[in-house]
Amino acid sequence: MAKKVKVIVIRTAGTNCDYETVNAFKLCGAEAELVHINRLLDKEVELMDYRILALPGGFSYGDDVASGKILANEIQYRLLDAVSKFVSAKRLIIGICNGFQVLVKTGLLPGLDGIDKKEYTTLFNNDSGKFEDRWVYLKNTSKRCVFTKGTKELIYLPVAHGEGKFLTLDKKTLDYLKKNDMVVFRYVNEKGENAGYPANPNGSVDAIAGICNPGGNILGLMPHPERFVSRYTHPRWTREKLPEEGDGLALFRNAVEFAGKNL
Repeated sequence: MAKKVKVIVIRTAGTNCDYETVNAFKLCGAEAELVHINRLLDKEVELMDYRILALPGGFSYGDDVASGKILANEIQYRLLDAVSKFVSAKRLIIGICNGFQVLVKTGLLPGLDGIDKKEYTTLFNNDSGKFEDRWVYLKNTSKRCVFTKGTKELIYLPVAHGEGKFLTLDKKTLDYLKKNDMVVFRYVNEKGENAGYPANPNGSVDAIAGICNPGGNILGLMPHPERFVSRYTHPRWTREKLPEEGDGLALFRNAVEFAGKNL
């Protein structure tokens, strides 16, 4: 029997979308396990036993201080060695919504200096001043990212966040991300064109919805691919003839197939 790709999906107080993330990986043939952060901190679970690490959405620790900051601190100051080893082995990491916020606050994204270094990017309060819960169109703009290879240029996914405005430390950082093909998704309208609110639900600079690290093996995005793996969660599934597979599933399949090559 062929070995399955092992995926660890980390949860903690306030996490949600964790079961959906586990389900998405399982649909792609992976062996996905939901693990509380305390089991890693107590060394009951070894991170290097897995090929993919997923940080799902939600409101970890109630988003006290700032979205994802407390969980980011736990990773930086209590799991630094384990995560650094995982990253050095070129294994895959995906951070969705709150998970994306965690990745930028640890420095894993954009990953210019590695973990526990300067924050080159952040995710700030939406320009609308409110929680944005809507479906958005995304343009796949990167050939570097492992998770998006061969996916459609235009996909449709939901967002649900209050602090999703992507910002860079300075123009030099933004230029670096663009020049090095690290901007993975941009918010666009249904025609695939740049547009303002509500197509860009939070006012992100350059309409950026997701980025990867220079190696393309770490992805962070604000929209939720795990919430659209089947046509039945599309808002218009009763009115439109849609494929059985939702747009988000391809990201998980790409990750599992890539990780599976190295088993």
